[in-house]
Amino acid sequence: MDFPEGGTPISHEECDARWRGWTPGEIHDRLAGVTAPWYVAAGWALDLFRGEVTREHEDLEIAVPRADFPEIRAALPGHAWEVPGDMRLWPYDEAGDHPELHQTWLSDPATGLFHLDVFREPHDGGLWVCRRDPAITLPYPDIIALTGDGIPYLIPELVLLFKAKNVRPKDQNDFDGVLPKLGPDRRARLAGWLEQVHPEHAWLSAL
Repeated sequence: MDFPEGGTPISHEECDARWRGWTPGEIHDRLAGVTAPWYVAAGWALDLFRGEVTREHEDLEIAVPRADFPEIRAALPGHAWEVPGDMRLWPYDEAGDHPELHQTWLSDPATGLFHLDVFREPHDGGLWVCRRDPAITLPYPDIIALTGDGIPYLIPELVLLFKAKNVRPKDQNDFDGVLPKLGPDRRARLAGWLEQVHPEHAWLSAL
């Protein structure tokens, strides 16, 4: 990847020390007036699907169509926004237009603590486009589920598709814990997407 010039180096140790992720409930309250289709992603999304907190979450990741990120930014005034990549950080205003950098970290300028990671996702109008394979597209209502409290989250079969690229121990534990709760339709969708994106994946035999 052709990264931008400059940027501030950041180590794994500094990342760990500075992350204090909000909870899904907190971000839901803070984004109450946002009309863009946003949703909780990654491990937190699986816990929202399961209806319980099953492990510690170091950060909170949400996603939004790339073109709608300014609405998220406007809803969270008084915070700093930076774009991470290659163990460096760039101010959003310097690197936000980079086509291959999609993460956006929010921090409190007073403390330097990170509270939120916003994925600025590719889309085609109202169609979500998968970063793993742009041939996979779906209308936003088809990829977003809601908790009883109205918190939007990414459907579990897509969360697991993203986790499948580099399976860490916590990703394997997430898969093992969620699998019994996936009905036949969700299993079939996940299997189809895995066969398309990661055709030799070990999870296919379990599905």
